Amino acid sequence: MTTGMSRAVVAIGGNSLIKDTDHQTVEDQYQAASETTSHLAPLIEAGWDIVIVHGNGPQVGFILRRSELAAHELHEVPLDACGADTQGAIGYALQQNLQNDLRRMGVPKRVVTIVTQVEVDADDPAFANPSKPIGSFMDAAKAEERRSAGWAVAEDAGRGWRRVVASPLPQRIVELDTIAALLDSGATVIAVGGGGIPVVAQPNGDLRGVPAVIDKDRAAALLGISLGADLLLISTGVEKVALYFGQPDQVDLDEITMVQAKAYLAEGIHFAKGSMAPKIEAAISFLDGGGDLVIITDPEHIGEAVAGIAGTRIVP
Repeated sequence: MTTGMSRAVVAIGGNSLIKDTDHQTVEDQYQAASETTSHLAPLIEAGWDIVIVHGNGPQVGFILRRSELAAHELHEVPLDACGADTQGAIGYALQQNLQNDLRRMGVPKRVVTIVTQVEVDADDPAFANPSKPIGSFMDAAKAEERRSAGWAVAEDAGRGWRRVVASPLPQRIVELDTIAALLDSGATVIAVGGGGIPVVAQPNGDLRGVPAVIDKDRAAALLGISLGADLLLISTGVEKVALYFGQPDQVDLDEITMVQAKAYLAEGIHFAKGSMAPKIEAAISFLDGGGDLVIITDPEHIGEAVAGIAGTRIVP
């Protein structure tokens, strides 16, 4: 345990629940969740109060595909409802596994999942330029049919057409007070799954879901700032962040400052747009907002990374 720190937001990827294309069933995902929670339980035993944020990209994709295949017989599922569905299902798998881990360890902690809405700005420029591909591939004729029905569609890397939606910046965690109260009561909380269900405020103050996807790491950073967390821990597919990733001159990073992180990000050659770049952006956002430490590592190195002997640490 790192001295003087006690509250952490831990962000785990939706892909970390799916090992490969041969292991995608609900039971496979449950087993993968079990592996992930086995690395988190020792943090809780060591005294950390944690909120777990998870990704949900592949799982939302599965729901959308099922919805498409059943469209001749059943109503289709809107994107905000897909987000709520996955928060419940993934939350259940993490919650049950983590509760079992803690019980076996003799740690008297409750684990609870909160279906979480995240407010976005209706005027966010992302809505005018939807760019986040979701769901399955379509041929040109199907894409045109969907476009006529109001979807934004785009050609995806020569593989076919896909629906694209906006990825607006998170502005406010709607259930923040409830998450904080649960954390203060001693519970371990699973919240803001998939970056949260995107909602916009109506003129009368009511909230309404919108078809969009919020970056999970960005939302985790906002949650960490809002809760006054000391640590943002981002669990991903590599042990360390690297410069020139995948090239012969790859350089693994042990510790960098926020200024260095901004400089490497600005170079535009180190961090892939769809994978590591959003994590570095989230790290910068969290530290800018008053956080003390960001750690990026893979699930099996979480304990060592928190102890300072693995992973990449980003400091103010």
